[in-house]
Amino acid sequence: MNPERHAAVPDAPAPDTPRGADRPPQAGRKDVIVLDRVVKRFVMGGEELRALDAVDLRIRQNEYVAVTGASGSGKSTMMNILGCLDRPCDGRYLLNGADVTGLNQNELAEIRNREIGFIFQSFNLIPRISSLGNVMQPLLYRGVVHAERKRLATQALERVGLGARLQHMPNQLSGGQRQRVAIARALVTTPSILLADEPTGNLDSSTADQIMQLFDELHKAGQTIIVVTHEPDIAAHCHRVIQLKDGRIVQDYQNAH
Repeated sequence: MNPERHAAVPDAPAPDTPRGADRPPQAGRKDVIVLDRVVKRFVMGGEELRALDAVDLRIRQNEYVAVTGASGSGKSTMMNILGCLDRPCDGRYLLNGADVTGLNQNELAEIRNREIGFIFQSFNLIPRISSLGNVMQPLLYRGVVHAERKRLATQALERVGLGARLQHMPNQLSGGQRQRVAIARALVTTPSILLADEPTGNLDSSTADQIMQLFDELHKAGQTIIVVTHEPDIAAHCHRVIQLKDGRIVQDYQNAH
């Protein structure tokens, strides 16, 4: 990786109201994410569409944030930018103080593996390997030796309440258990942020509530969590809600907890 492109940069200017500029500082918590006038454009049918339109955003360490909005509001585009799955057309993205805006695909993949734990609606487990094997995968990409991979993956599964399901295959698990495996896989690399995309979308309401309670516990333990959702009851679990419309932040507020 090019160290010059990955050097720390100063904090971006505070976002304009209503984008969190008046949010009181949280003592001792650094900015994990800063979006500074981020634009993402697409051309469709000869027309330019702005999926994100000069978005400013700060998310601090150990915040528990929901990103909400109707279909087409820019939620998925923001998730892809925050998750280093895509790059902005304009503006800059600072992740843990490092400007990742212009990194190439290999560099972005390295950042994803080191900094971000992904949790998806469809679980994205490998069907032919056990719970333990699925959770070990991100550590394999890091070059961690087998015994240490197994130890860390076992700890992660125990943390989400699946210590007795280490050798179960995905098709032997319920939907809620499969999502817990996915959460353990996201946690095993001790990421800076957990980024969850509609994490309860394939679950019944009771199981969804159990998964959100697990997120609540992870947040209390110090994890920074960002949940992309269109469901108000899921957003209600989060301490901060960012609502998008037409690629812009139209509301940014704290939930009462």
